[in-house]
Amino acid sequence: MKAAVMYKKGELPEYVDFPEPIAQNDDEILVTVKAVAIKNLDKGRASGTHYSSDAPKEGGRVVGGDGVCLLEDGTRVYGMAVTGMLSEKALISKDRIVKIPDGLDDVSAAALPNAIIGAAMGLRFKADIQAGDVVLVNGATSFTGRVAVQIAKHYGAKKVIVTGRNEESLKELLDLGADEIISVVQDDEHFIAQLKAIHAEGPIDVIIDYLWGHTAEMILGCLKGKGNFTNRIRYVSVGSITGDTIQLSAANMRSADLQLTGSGLGAWSREQVGILISEILPEMFQLAAEGKLKVETIIVKIEDIAELWNMKIPGGKRLVVTI
Repeated sequence: MKAAVMYKKGELPEYVDFPEPIAQNDDEILVTVKAVAIKNLDKGRASGTHYSSDAPKEGGRVVGGDGVCLLEDGTRVYGMAVTGMLSEKALISKDRIVKIPDGLDDVSAAALPNAIIGAAMGLRFKADIQAGDVVLVNGATSFTGRVAVQIAKHYGAKKVIVTGRNEESLKELLDLGADEIISVVQDDEHFIAQLKAIHAEGPIDVIIDYLWGHTAEMILGCLKGKGNFTNRIRYVSVGSITGDTIQLSAANMRSADLQLTGSGLGAWSREQVGILISEILPEMFQLAAEGKLKVETIIVKIEDIAELWNMKIPGGKRLVVTI
């Protein structure tokens, strides 16, 4: 079979002939792959920069962790790979399969899951989002951030505030459900003043953070109380695009009812991952099929993988490889 194979950590994948995988037990199913999204997670694992990455196996390893595929009977499903996914054939786990509704195309179905995981898992299990909550999405102009805005509104958020660098992308978020926008390009003084005014009017209940770094420091500083009763604030770190560490004042933690947590691989329970597969992904796929969850993609072919691996993707879009 043909596949995109990584031979050395950090190098470009190569489009080559590769042995077809063989199921090792009854929990593994051989499928025909149709579409695979290339995500920062995949690139991070391949380069060795993601905390879950390991060295490529001897003889090379197929890249890609999930995608849209066909079962033997022709049923279209989203599956999480046992072997790499960016190939003509792959092995997926029987307990990590979600049927794709007829109204949803392969490319959108491949693009959505990572963003749903990066948004819904934090909102539902870490932030315990409630109807009527005011939600701040820090770094909302990314592909996952745009999905998070829509899912927050679907889960009943009364107001969604978004931050980002690109003014045009921020304005587009207003059409996806955002209520207020804050530019991170403005100076710190104006950023803080705008956020404090919103929090005083709000207040903010949930923060889903894809940036971390300096913006996280400013946001946390705006949440610091003055000895009065405060609302329960759930701050969820999902990404760290602008920096992996911050300075956090102890007064921040003592002066407000602040819950600081993370959402990512290793942070969820088995039960929560089971709910992701059985409830969350099917629900979000159906919303997308009905046009209620919108995404933008760039479609490429697997044979061009080496040239496209480091392709710069416009903000808010996802690169999807078709096979």
